[in-house]
This record gives sequence, C-alpha cells and structure tokens, in this order.
Amino acid sequence: MNDNKSTTTPARTHGPDLILHPIRMRLIVALAAGAPMTAAELQARMPDVAPATLYRHLNVLARGGILAVAEESQPRPEKRRTRGAVERHFVLHPGAASVRPADLAAATPDDHVRWFASFLASLLGAFGRYVAAGAPDLVRDGVGYREVVLQLSDAELVQMSVALNAALMPFVVNPPGDGRTARLFATVLLPADPTPAGHATGSAE
Repeated sequence: MNDNKSTTTPARTHGPDLILHPIRMRLIVALAAGAPMTAAELQARMPDVAPATLYRHLNVLARGGILAVAEESQPRPEKRRTRGAVERHFVLHPGAASVRPADLAAATPDDHVRWFASFLASLLGAFGRYVAAGAPDLVRDGVGYREVVLQLSDAELVQMSVALNAALMPFVVNPPGDGRTARLFATVLLPADPTPAGHATGSAE
C-alpha cells in the first residue's frame, strides 16, 4: 500500500479523522516514546513518505492539537539549508492521540466503517513494511496475528479488560533504549457472528 497517495481534506482533519490516517498514525507511533523529534528525524524513519507530504501531516497534527513544539533550534551546520530554517522538535500532547468517547457517541455507522478501515490500512501498511524489509521470521521477531472467539458475559468482558490493562501497563511505560525494540501491539474486540457454542481459534503464529 502506498499511503503517500492519501489526501488531506478539511472534513477529515478533526476528531477521529485527524488521528486515524495512515501517515498521521505513523507519526504518532514514532513520537509515542516521548522523545522530541524533528521533521528530519521523522523523515529518516519514514523514507517512503515524500518530505512535502510528511510536513503537511505534521502541520495538520500540530493545528489539531495532537502535537506540540517542544523546542526550536538551528540545524547543525552540515544540515543547515540555505534558508537557515529553524528546526522544530515535535512531541505528542499527553492523551491527545486518543479517540474521545464523545466522538464515538456521535458517530454514524459510516463514520465507524471509515475509521475502522483507516485503522486496518495502517496495520496493513506496517505489516507490509515489515515483510518488505527482508527475510521476515515471525518467531524470531515476535510477530503474530490470530483470531480467538471468547464466550463472555458482560461482567466477564469487563473483568478481562481490567486484567489485560493491568498486564500491559508496566510495559507501556517503558522508555526507549536498553536494547528495546519498538513493537506495535494492536487489538480488535467486537461481537462475533453467531456460531455454535464452544471455543474456536485460528492462528497464523
């Protein structure tokens, strides 16, 4: 998938549409570790995205309140352009890159389908870049995807969600470094189509 061809229109640059865009989601993921990054540093992580496209989406996120400018500095002499432009270091506003309950409550069925499609497109792009990097080894790289049908009451669903959050939070706050690799962990939870009672699984791991 070539997400460089994605367009930005005024109707798609606020609410969940501001966040759930393949390129903007890549920028958000890159900045999620908390370290301020310049456009040049982000470009180095996303060489398949045209510089003009990357700058445009950075500005969209900044205008939408998702990103803030932590500091401004002069580029190093070897990177300074003839214009002498000031480099901006971007950071995520805490909690800004989240879909608000109010947005979900006011959404139409078409909104939900569009947002979910953008979410899936982002995952597909990330997986495509992973396998294109050469010799993918799912076991070695800790990569997997699976579908599991769970039989849960409403109370059990809440209990499971609490347990998953408690298990994940100690790892979510890990800073980069110390031999760590940034890993994308995505979840989808929705009612399954009616099936016979029992537990069914399918796995690609």
